[in-house]
Amino acid sequence: MTKKKGFIFDLDGVIVDTAHFHYLAWKNAAAIFGFELTEELNEQLKGVSRIDSLHKILDWAGASISQERFDAITADKNIEYLQYVQKMTKDDILPGVYDFVSKVKEAGFPIALGSASKNARAILAKVELLHLFDTIVDGTNVTKAKPDPEVFLIGASQLNCDPKDCIVFEDSVAGVSAANAANMISIGIGSEDNLGHATFVYQDFTYFPDDLLEQLTEPVNN
Repeated sequence: MTKKKGFIFDLDGVIVDTAHFHYLAWKNAAAIFGFELTEELNEQLKGVSRIDSLHKILDWAGASISQERFDAITADKNIEYLQYVQKMTKDDILPGVYDFVSKVKEAGFPIALGSASKNARAILAKVELLHLFDTIVDGTNVTKAKPDPEVFLIGASQLNCDPKDCIVFEDSVAGVSAANAANMISIGIGSEDNLGHATFVYQDFTYFPDDLLEQLTEPVNN
């Protein structure tokens, strides 16, 4: 029996470089506690929810704050982040992404977004990609952050695909781990050093072999 393949894409650092916007905003938040958030430490925040990210920063800084202050900092961080987002255009789509996602769409495979971001729809609209996605699973739909596979399992369900027939594109350690936990094929976008646990790793979409889509979607017969 031929199985339908489903494609699930993370947002930050995969489709657009909003990961850098998150870093700038979190770096300013960390400075409140006299803590310098390095790019190396920021790797651990990729694909992680806003609440869990601040918990990590507080642990690193050895700081403790009230829930009221916690909520205020996460809200301020999001406001700063959205100021960057409002300036985005389709020119902010990462190299090779539009061509590949369009190719997947034209081939008739269902496509989902699987992101921790609560701003996913707004970002996809800003960069004029919203029409390419059949479903959006984001921070408003999930209760468990990556590396928990919830976001990808929901995505597979909404695409009406078996998890093992889904291909996930991720740039974070937590995201690749989540895809693996869901028993999906994981495509790491970035460094082999960070994402060596992915099924395949490419520096970015321009490094994909020309026949990658065909390789990933060869019919499986039982």
